[in-house]
Amino acid sequence: MIEVRPFNTLGAADHGWLNAKHHFSFANYFDPKRMSHGSLRVWNDDEIAPNSGFPPHPHSNMEIITYVREGAITHQDSLGNKGRTEAGDVQVMSAGSGVRHSEYNLEPVKTRIFQIWIEPTQEGGQPCWGAKPFPKDNRSGKFVTLASGFNDDAEALPIRADARVLAATLKAGESADYTLDADRNGYLVPATGAVEVNGVRANARDGVAINNEKILKITALEDSELVLVDAA
Repeated sequence: MIEVRPFNTLGAADHGWLNAKHHFSFANYFDPKRMSHGSLRVWNDDEIAPNSGFPPHPHSNMEIITYVREGAITHQDSLGNKGRTEAGDVQVMSAGSGVRHSEYNLEPVKTRIFQIWIEPTQEGGQPCWGAKPFPKDNRSGKFVTLASGFNDDAEALPIRADARVLAATLKAGESADYTLDADRNGYLVPATGAVEVNGVRANARDGVAINNEKILKITALEDSELVLVDAA
């Protein structure tokens, strides 16, 4: 089953400095039909104004993956970590038993991110943070794993979840396949462009919820940048 969730049907919140779209129930947006997709709990499409951002706040027991689409995000946390993650790159925070962090756009231009939360396989544990560049050229025409809870994904950022976060860039007319096991949940969002997923069209920033589809054939109708979560 493939369900397209058009961008204009997503939850919305405009705070001035932050313009957010919510694929799942979050903060003041509540839809009982869009609470989660397997262990994928949050997918926020955030636009952050220059020289603004999220001040220090706490999290626990969540794997938080930030995919930077445009601009850059600067992270700082109560563990002493600090780093700047640029467009196309990824940062991961395992909140574990608890951590405070801030996320600021210190750039002179708007920053756009996907913020993805995945429920961990176990609660607690030492919190941690990491970031890594993932050049778009390296994922041209194929999916590359960005973050993973599986040991065999050695090049990916580690997360404590039964999940993978992947990305691909496809030129118009190109296709990429992905195998989704029977008990898995897929959720795909084109950051840019437009694609067909097993013949079903999705436009930029639409959500595509996938169940019971073993082989996914994703074909780009336009030059496209894709992010996919494969979760229990």
